[in-house]
Amino acid sequence: MDDQAVARAAGILCQKRVEGGIVEALPEDCRPRSEEEAYLIQAALHDRLTAAGQGPLDGYKIGCTTPVMQAYMNIPQPCAGGVLAPGVRLGSGRFDMPARGRLGVECEIAVRLRTALDPTDATYRRDRVADAVESCMAAIEIVADRYDDYGSLGTPTLIADDFFNAGIVLGGPVEDWRDLDLAALSGRMAVNGEVVGTGVGGDIMGHPLEALAWLANRWSAQGRGLPAGAFVTLGSVVETRWISAGDEVVANIEGLGEVRAVFE
Repeated sequence: MDDQAVARAAGILCQKRVEGGIVEALPEDCRPRSEEEAYLIQAALHDRLTAAGQGPLDGYKIGCTTPVMQAYMNIPQPCAGGVLAPGVRLGSGRFDMPARGRLGVECEIAVRLRTALDPTDATYRRDRVADAVESCMAAIEIVADRYDDYGSLGTPTLIADDFFNAGIVLGGPVEDWRDLDLAALSGRMAVNGEVVGTGVGGDIMGHPLEALAWLANRWSAQGRGLPAGAFVTLGSVVETRWISAGDEVVANIEGLGEVRAVFE
């Protein structure tokens, strides 16, 4: 895929995002055929969204890191996206329902980086990325089904469009996270007071920080890094729950606290 095709795909996705339009299959001449092409388009999309007043990029999300989400999406490998600053809330947040499409929620563990994870020829492993983590947090990811039929678009197109991300609620930072067994932490999500899903940290690739190592290696392979100060959500321990206007969502991760989102 040449630079012109990357730019065309990013322009189409940017226009749909800004205007709230439904995304259909990209034109044949600029449709990504691989994850590598998808992440090139995604990076170009972030630049365009920032130029359009929708940015800047504030953090990253990783999807399909747990068996429940891989089965639900029928995608057997992790997929990453960016999170733009206007969609980030701290502790709790209100979100408007879209005029088109639908919103969903997921219960996540997130980290914030103290130091950058730069591109390297060596493979990042869990213990190495752990040294870069400043704090861990509970999080709710807001996901948007902004597609005509996401199942028919193919994974690369979904990755190019930030893999459904529409916002994040981040909980208070826990800086003594090393005192916790992240893999053993239980998580649950409730909608309007009713528990709709539970899971544990170990559902995320065996250990949540394995997802962070995966992203560091994915970015490094393309000559990219994860900057100091960025946050990364590591994947949902519960299946996506699609919500309606007026719903209140509470997610709790044992040892990391609680976050809340309300939809209007």
